[in-house]
Amino acid sequence: YYCIDTFTPINNNAFPAARRAVDCAMAAADAILSGRRVAYALVRPPGHHAERASYGGFCYFNNAAVAAHYLSQHGKVAILDIDYHHGNGQQDIFYCRPDVLTISIHGDPEFAYPYFTGFADETGEGMGAGYNVNLPLPETITPERYRQILAKAIELIAEFNPQFLVVALGLDPAKGDPTGTWSLSPKDFERNGQMIGAVGYPLLVIQEGGYRTRTLGTNTKSFFSGLLDGIKKT
Repeated sequence: YYCIDTFTPINNNAFPAARRAVDCAMAAADAILSGRRVAYALVRPPGHHAERASYGGFCYFNNAAVAAHYLSQHGKVAILDIDYHHGNGQQDIFYCRPDVLTISIHGDPEFAYPYFTGFADETGEGMGAGYNVNLPLPETITPERYRQILAKAIELIAEFNPQFLVVALGLDPAKGDPTGTWSLSPKDFERNGQMIGAVGYPLLVIQEGGYRTRTLGTNTKSFFSGLLDGIKKT
């Protein structure tokens, strides 16, 4: 088990914190299995860069992947990763599985972390061929273009028709985030939430990145306001 970067340290607090994040994600998954329409795992550290044999990107255990694997015992699962950075962890873990669809909308790895995965030609292997979808985007995009790509991802999810949808919620596509180059506003997060909420599947939302602390609360509130509005319309 190795680290893919130099800024994800191991100290005495790393394991307890990472374990509690997984526990939180599992509790949220149980809420979905008990009949909840939506559940939110507000976790730190995040998890979507943790692979089967590596960790990095501030991630130690893949919270979304653990929850998705747990839910997959009860039906097909789709994972939609909307963090600014590629969800390489989910891709690695489910790359050969046809029962878990993994979709990631992210900055092109030509310029964005983790740099070595997230290319469009990475589509799965063996029985999982076609069940991994990467949608890399350029350094500068308009909110309208982002929503076009999000609509494409939602269309692919509808074709897969899962029993559950796990959303890896990154808030680092926001304007001013120190780790990203996009400029989504609170209104954009609200609209994105509306689109995702309207899909009609039980939704497990798991927190991933987001590093501009001044706007995290506003953008989170906007996303969930839109999400709940979208759910009400289904």
